[in-house]
Amino acid sequence: MFSKAIALLYKDYQSELRTRYAVNSLLMFIIVAVSVILFSIGNQKISAGLTSGLYWVTIFFASMSGLSRVFVSEEDKGTSMTLQLIASPGTVLTGKLLFNIVLVFSISFFITLLFFVFFGNFVLLNYGLFITTFVLSNLGLAVTSTLIAAIIAKTSSRGSLYSVLSFPIILPLLIESVQLTLNSINGASFGDSQAEIIIIFCYDVVMFTASYMLFDLIWKE
Repeated sequence: MFSKAIALLYKDYQSELRTRYAVNSLLMFIIVAVSVILFSIGNQKISAGLTSGLYWVTIFFASMSGLSRVFVSEEDKGTSMTLQLIASPGTVLTGKLLFNIVLVFSISFFITLLFFVFFGNFVLLNYGLFITTFVLSNLGLAVTSTLIAAIIAKTSSRGSLYSVLSFPIILPLLIESVQLTLNSINGASFGDSQAEIIIIFCYDVVMFTASYMLFDLIWKE
């Protein structure tokens, strides 16, 4: 199963190299978003809380512009039925999820570098807490985005529907991620952030479990 999932990941990677749709749209959005934020702020000094919010809002909307197409290519090319015949639903979900994990971690790492360079108050006092937040939050974002992408893949209004469905589901994750990032900037300990970490971890477990339980029904509809 895992070898087929890796093969599916490689197929999506090769397809992305040919079209560069997700990469180009993600890079353009990130550059435009960060530039607009910087021009809007100007010489004003913003709070650490606002910086944390802007950081995760940028990651969220950048993800929305790229992660939604993980199942769209098969629908556009008419190869979804072939994929259903040669791979089990669990294998397909694993391959697509791995692709989205690589994508979301890449864009989040790039956004993090930009914030370190251009935002003077994005200074972390607890790197361990930030890395924990970064990993758990991006895993949750990738899992949720993959499941929603499967749901909207066969619809006609994919772009608008994807954002409408994603926001209320991912909102609890974003709220806790912003708080944990603020804690990392302020130098709070793991003990002070225990509740938020548990919430994000439970969110990831629930979404991961729900994805594998529901994907068989979603994929065959």
